Amino acid sequence: MPENQITLKDRKELSVTGVKDVNAFTEESVVLTLESSSLVIKGESLHVNKLNLESGEVNVDGKVNSLQYIKETTDKGFIKRLLR
Repeated sequence: MPENQITLKDRKELSVTGVKDVNAFTEESVVLTLESSSLVIKGESLHVNKLNLESGEVNVDGKVNSLQYIKETTDKGFIKRLLR
């Protein structure tokens, strides 16, 4: 299982490793697929400035307000409700 690491600097620069896919992103939220869960990043003026799925790295800039792991489910409507 690939290792997942999160680094957050001053709530403005977020680096995540172990990413398999980016499910969705807006200026208010980013949803990443990890090995056995998803990571929901919520904030303001969020911008994905680096995306390398081969190495599993994603960098996000903006004001990060929260990070939440959610268990993978087959209910894709759950993720859509999170993005509201």
